[in-house]
Amino acid sequence: MIPRTLFSSDHETFRDTVRKFLENEAVPHHEEWEQTGVVPKDVWLKAGEQGFLCPMVEEEYGGIGADFLYSVVIGEEVSRLGLTGIGWGLHTEIVAPYIEHNGSEALKQKYLPKMVTGEVIGAIAMTEPGAGSDLQGVKTSAVKEGDHYILNGSKTFITNGQNADIVIVVAKTDPSKGAKGISLFVVETDSEGFEKGTNLKKVGMKAQDTSELFFQDVKVPAENLLGEEGMGFVYLMQELPQERLGIAIGGLAMAESALEHTINYVKERKAFGKPVAAFQNTQFKIAEMHTKLEVARAYVDRCLELHLKKELDIPTAAAAKYYITDLQCEVIDECVQLHGGYGYMWEYPVARMFADSRVQRIYGGTNEIMKTIIAKAVLAD
Repeated sequence: MIPRTLFSSDHETFRDTVRKFLENEAVPHHEEWEQTGVVPKDVWLKAGEQGFLCPMVEEEYGGIGADFLYSVVIGEEVSRLGLTGIGWGLHTEIVAPYIEHNGSEALKQKYLPKMVTGEVIGAIAMTEPGAGSDLQGVKTSAVKEGDHYILNGSKTFITNGQNADIVIVVAKTDPSKGAKGISLFVVETDSEGFEKGTNLKKVGMKAQDTSELFFQDVKVPAENLLGEEGMGFVYLMQELPQERLGIAIGGLAMAESALEHTINYVKERKAFGKPVAAFQNTQFKIAEMHTKLEVARAYVDRCLELHLKKELDIPTAAAAKYYITDLQCEVIDECVQLHGGYGYMWEYPVARMFADSRVQRIYGGTNEIMKTIIAKAVLAD
């Protein structure tokens, strides 16, 4: 097996701490959270106490200024345990960086320390009922009036939508300028005119709160604009590689975990008087999945190396997102097959993973969009 060389002993010690926390504080309760459709906020506060939220945030804003690998460790352990209800990754690796990289000093001081502790939970609202991967097609508008903007519109499929205290909203400040008319705003969810829709019922990720959001003449202070007006699309493009790499990291960790569960199962399960692992078909399937995941691991870890050096470009991240999530679904489907009928039972981890993995090929930009991005880069003159 090819050893991983990215992580130091400190990272691995941190991994052990994260795993123990999740096994004690999340695994025993995840089925209950699947019934309620939300992870309780006290779990976020406990995670904040342990330093599991926004570890990359600089010390002056309450974080520890850790490298991205600490977030990778958290994401991998959450995915390996199938804890898809936990929305820490979006909060930590997407929402916080938008504020830290583009927000004013006042915004950073106001929100980041409480995001680190879990007192404030973040979400980002891009997708609309009529605009998914096409961010230029958003209809939500923000019109400036004096010292504030008036926000109108709606969003859907928003992760952390029920728990969120703040939401980064993608809105049009000048519809006539297309992509150059998009701006980003930090909006507090208790603002007048801000309404959270029902918690959406999904095929998988049942413990994760995913909501529609509605804005009816919401007054957003002008100082809550992230960066400059009209630069929203640029900021989105700057942050999307990390988001898509994060999706790939989680997808690969889950697929590896599914294979591990399956290997254990086929060694124990008997058919026709011998272990399922003794059949050549099983051996070939296991060998194929193992090899594909090893190859994928080498690619993702290389992407991680590039990202740590700030050299990961948009097409390479898109390739990681599309390839890994396709592979994730392929491997988990094979794992279900090797489990037989038990693989379709919710009590088995591979069944949950089967349901949870499908959306990976959709959010963060559909895999079809990823292929378009790659093709443009490859075919460019």
